[in-house]
Amino acid sequence: MRSIIILGSGGVAAEITFYIEDNNSKVGVDEKINILGYIDYADAVKKHYKKYNFNAPVLCDIDNYIPKKDEEVLIAIANPKDRNKMMDLLLKKGGKIGSFVHHSVIAPNSPNWGIGNVIFPFCLIEQNAIIGNYNLLTSYSFISHDCVVGNNNFLSTAGLAGNVKVGDSNFFGIRATVIPGVEIGNNNVIQAGMVIDKNIEDNTTVFYRYKEKVLAIPKNNK
Repeated sequence: MRSIIILGSGGVAAEITFYIEDNNSKVGVDEKINILGYIDYADAVKKHYKKYNFNAPVLCDIDNYIPKKDEEVLIAIANPKDRNKMMDLLLKKGGKIGSFVHHSVIAPNSPNWGIGNVIFPFCLIEQNAIIGNYNLLTSYSFISHDCVVGNNNFLSTAGLAGNVKVGDSNFFGIRATVIPGVEIGNNNVIQAGMVIDKNIEDNTTVFYRYKEKVLAIPKNNK
């Protein structure tokens, strides 16, 4: 059994906790995970911790965290910039950033990915996909054949078609999709629902609904 600490106490931490508990109910003893507790700052704890009714305690904040042998930390933060900041602090302290892959994920028997990745239920990672370190994929995300994905990317039920190349620290909103062969650089934000059909370099936000009016037409029951 592995012992982990979750960094964060918000929505992503609640999701990871839920999926670990679900996973524990379906895997053998050697694959189970023991959640030791949570790391977060007091203001965030006050806002989130009781809301999600976590069983394990808040241990400390990141500034006061002292890594111990045989424990790992899962990064439960969505924003890639904030994730990078927390990872840098952890690594400087000598902490070990852990990984979690839900048992329902479909992936090759010998996947080609790095360390510290967190992959939620029902994700699909196809043959010949290469994935770096510290990425987080929420449920139903997919990375197709021959994709190359860098480090610290967040995919929120998002999808990469075949032969897509993605750099580091990109945020893909809900149902964002990239068509085959497209290349995406670093530090980009792809808003929810976008279909990316052109290359994107660095430090770009892609969206199309800025200030767009939403028209709701009521149903006529007469």
